[in-house]
Amino acid sequence: MSQLLCVAMGLVAGVLSGIFGIGGGIILIPAMIFLLGLTQHQAQGTTLAAMIPPIGFLAAWKYWQAGNVKIGVAAFICIGFFVGGLLGAIFAQQVPDPVLKKIFGVFLLIVSLTMIIGK
Repeated sequence: MSQLLCVAMGLVAGVLSGIFGIGGGIILIPAMIFLLGLTQHQAQGTTLAAMIPPIGFLAAWKYWQAGNVKIGVAAFICIGFFVGGLLGAIFAQQVPDPVLKKIFGVFLLIVSLTMIIGK
């Protein structure tokens, strides 16, 4: 595994997350599968571990400085995210890797079609 490749993947995911407000996982999970050869489970777990400190703090801080963060809303989402992340991780561990990869792909397809076709 190339450390430079990992840094570049993180840079791309960070820039796109900062620009579009998307989860870095939309970029990182496919990149880790196709470029690093990780399994779907490994890519998801690694992405979660990688995103905890950098994206959450620095990107949110910039948005907060510009007056674009609703702290109360973020706090309640954080509570749901905290519990939901645990429940999602428990579920994901029970799903075989090929099935989880297909579920992730369908999720991305639905999101992309909704963004393109929806209002």
